[in-house]
Amino acid sequence: MPTLFTRIIDGEIPSYKIFEDDNYYAFLDINPNAKGHTLCIPKKEEDKIFDLDEDAYLGLMGFSRKVAKALEKTVPCKRVGIAVVGLEVPHVHVHLIPLNDMKEMTFQHKVSMSDSDFEILASEIRSNF
Repeated sequence: MPTLFTRIIDGEIPSYKIFEDDNYYAFLDINPNAKGHTLCIPKKEEDKIFDLDEDAYLGLMGFSRKVAKALEKTVPCKRVGIAVVGLEVPHVHVHLIPLNDMKEMTFQHKVSMSDSDFEILASEIRSNF
């Protein structure tokens, strides 16, 4: 059975897409810790990040870096934090979180955004690639 993220990649579930290439996909987290919280995922399903082969792992990190650079140009922040937790969805995902305060990395601090806010933000981030 495909994971939730595979269904997003396949277009079965809508997302606020930021960027994609042949192997990876980035989209806004719909339950963000901070404005701009983005998930980067491999298109190939794998549950645990360290189970990726080395090329896929390095590719995901390079892809995530590109996305983080676009986030920094778009969302005012001190830095973009990175976390890999992976307990919620059994599909490797990298959290990129624009940070101004440590509480934004706790996954207990959430911000509320409307559909319109998400759409505008996704468009602004895409324009910075």
